[in-house]
This record gives sequence, structure tokens and C-alpha cells, in this order.
Amino acid sequence: MRIAIPRETHPGENRVPITPEVAKKLVRMGAELLVEAGMGAGAGYADADYTEAGATISSDRASLISGADMLLRLRKPTPDEIGQMKRGCIHVSYLDPFNEHGLVNTFKDAGITSISMEMIPRTTRSQKMDALSSQANLAGYVAVIEAAAALPRIFPMMMTPAGTLKPANVFVIGAGVAGLQAIATAKRLGAKVTAFDTRPVTAEQVRSLGAKFLEIDLGETGETSGGYAQELTPEQVEKQRQAQKDLIAKSDVVITTAQVFGRKPPVLVTKDMVEGMQPGSVIVDMAAETGGNVEGSVPNETVTIGGVTVIGKGNLAGEVARDASQMYSSNLFNLVEDCWDKEKNEFVISFEHDILPGCIITHGGEITNETIKNIVEGGA
Repeated sequence: MRIAIPRETHPGENRVPITPEVAKKLVRMGAELLVEAGMGAGAGYADADYTEAGATISSDRASLISGADMLLRLRKPTPDEIGQMKRGCIHVSYLDPFNEHGLVNTFKDAGITSISMEMIPRTTRSQKMDALSSQANLAGYVAVIEAAAALPRIFPMMMTPAGTLKPANVFVIGAGVAGLQAIATAKRLGAKVTAFDTRPVTAEQVRSLGAKFLEIDLGETGETSGGYAQELTPEQVEKQRQAQKDLIAKSDVVITTAQVFGRKPPVLVTKDMVEGMQPGSVIVDMAAETGGNVEGSVPNETVTIGGVTVIGKGNLAGEVARDASQMYSSNLFNLVEDCWDKEKNEFVISFEHDILPGCIITHGGEITNETIKNIVEGGA
């Protein structure tokens, strides 16, 4: 089976889908591996590293795509690239299928089997394939580093002959994978950390990291079967805002991580809350790219509101591209290996598999994922 790895072309994207170490594993597994020239450069990998791993380097992107039985990527393809793929090709990457309806239909019409890395089920067995979690983990770390760099004071308490410096107050909203890593990182830097999540079950995890959990009675809340926070009612969102308002005003750093899978994230920090913070304070809106938790945050930009620095940088995991590439590459390999037929040396599509049906979006000229099918066809 010919597996091709095209170079990522999204502006500012330095992560790569396959590292040389994983390339070697794919070749040992029996795959014919083709890598586009320069594919690994963003994460510091040379073409020679892939050649040594057993891959073939190609400078012809169109030929690479059209000749592939399987394409492993990070970002979604363009419609033109889908048109270059041969019918029956398997394409694996982030696809944002809840919002990219045109892309889903293009895959369907071209007869491509598309697999969305966002849709990997959150089960114990699929943890090693869960790219959303692996990248969110790194993003939570980077969010704190970005905040520390922008804050005009230090995080830890420091006792000196010149006096004692109090620790910075950090408030993390959302205690999922990214939030928990943000809490842990801020604590390691010496900050005083408080966190909140709509899922009461996360309180113990927050406290185990040495942070304080903000208790807010929102009534009926919880998480989905996939482990994501359930969407709050408008009344619950407003109650959460009011309960957090005083704490936000006293915080030096606020990090928001709240996202509802497949939907626009809730606005949890309003403009008056931002303006109520001390000048010099910092907010990192980790949901800025998908709509934002903070009123006034701008995707991929840093803005100042009433003296408060609001960071809306997207692709935070990409700031540590080497490690992010290693983790994403491992996620991809674990998915491929799990579905690999060792006798035929090929990736087998099976709807009896316990993981694949949830993340396959299109196959055989049809939208096979029922959730996405209902959304796409319902919006047509």
C-alpha cells in the first residue's frame, strides 16, 4: 500500500504529520512510503532523515497525491487536492466536519474515504490515537508560557532582602485536557491557581494538582458520552459569568479553555469583566479561533482592552512544533497500525471495527457518519 505524506501548506504551520521515527515504523510494517520534499522542515527534520527511515522523497506534489492509496496529513486538503486523489483513496487528517460541509460533500462526490482525527472516539482503547487530547495537552502548557511572557510580573512568590513578592493569581476556566495542563504548568511556575469547570467530576482532578476549585451551583450539568462538557443554557452561562466576575477582577492571568465540541464556544468573559481587571493583567483565550470565550478577543492576534492584554493566538501546540509533531505522528501511527492487515500490507476499512465507524466521515461515495450526515444534509 502506498502511503503519501504531503507537506503542510497552511500559513504558519510548522507541525508535521509524520516524524522520521514513525516513518521507519510504517516502512517496517510493509508500507511504501512517499514523502514530499521539505515536509519535515518546520519541525527540524531533513529529507535525509526520511530517506534513512526508508521513505522515498518526491518533489512532485500532484503526482504524490494522485498516486497515493492513503494520505496522512495534519490540515484538511483543498477541493483541488481532493480532485487529484484517486477514487477509493483513504485520507486522514483534521477535517472539522461539523463546519466544513462543502469539504465533506467534495470527499463524498470524489469517492474518497475520509477519516477525521477530531472524531476519534474518546474511549480507553483509543487514547493512543486521540490527537485532540495530545495537542490540547501541549496547548495548555503553551498558554501559560504565553501568559507568563506577557505579564509584567513573575508567577512565584519571592522573598528577598528588598521585600516579598506575592505569587500571581491565575484563574483557569475549563478543566479538560488543556485546562488541567494549564493548571499544572501555572502551579509549577509558582502561581496561586483557581479553576472552574461545569463538570463537578473535575473538581477532584483540579485539587489533586494543588489548585482551588471554584464552586458554582449551576444546577443540572455534566459531560457527554465522549467526555466533553455539555452545552449550558443561557441562564446557566449568565450565572457562571456572575459567579466568576469578582475572581476575574482579582486575577493577574485568566486562561479560558471552554469549548463545546462541534459548536461555537460560550462567551464567558464579557467586555466589562475584562475592563474590571487591573491594567497589565493577561487573558489567554484558547477558544479564540472557533469563536472565543472572551468578548473582544481576536483570532490569531494579541489586543489590549482597557490595559488588559488579550491573547487570541491559535495553534498554540504549533508553538512547540517538534513535540507536537511527535505526539500527532504517534496518534496517526497507532490508528494505522490498529487497522493494518499484516498479510496484505494494507489499511483495512471495517465498519465492524470499534473505533473506525466513529471517525470515518465518507466512504464509497456516501456520508457514512450519521451525525455528520444529518448536519450536512439538513443544512443543504
